[in-house]
Amino acid sequence: MKTLYIVRHAKSSWEFDVSDENRPLNKRGVKDAELVGKELKTLIKTVDKILCSPAVRAHSTAKIIVDQLDVSDDIFSLEPDLYDFGGHKVVDVIKNCGDEINTLMIFGHNHAFTSIANLYGSEAIDNLPTAGVVGIEFDCNKWNDINVGKTLLTIFPKSLK
Repeated sequence: MKTLYIVRHAKSSWEFDVSDENRPLNKRGVKDAELVGKELKTLIKTVDKILCSPAVRAHSTAKIIVDQLDVSDDIFSLEPDLYDFGGHKVVDVIKNCGDEINTLMIFGHNHAFTSIANLYGSEAIDNLPTAGVVGIEFDCNKWNDINVGKTLLTIFPKSLK
């Protein structure tokens, strides 16, 4: 069995004149990430690997959420190919994970993450909101073999308020 948690970055700020990759979280984004992290802590037992887009808003979201999970820092790494909005690179990252990893958590961006949640999950969603999470379980032993799996959970910050 393989389990994938897809986490979209929290709400970012547009008030600074910085490149897209350097946009920080806004206050609501920080609060939403904290809420989601607390909820995930009650639902997720183990995570073997955490990969994150290098974009500031994704990395900041990951740090807030991961700090609330009881995981070792050495399972976390930045993955440049997760800074992808179409999804092809994201799927390649997932499918090329080592098969010793059973539970993978990725942090990144839309439209890629909504598309992947709908392509691989059993429940359709209109849009994965900022700081939203979709968990999908696959009945296979190799990441390269994943196909449509079972949607285990969806967490949207709005429903936690």
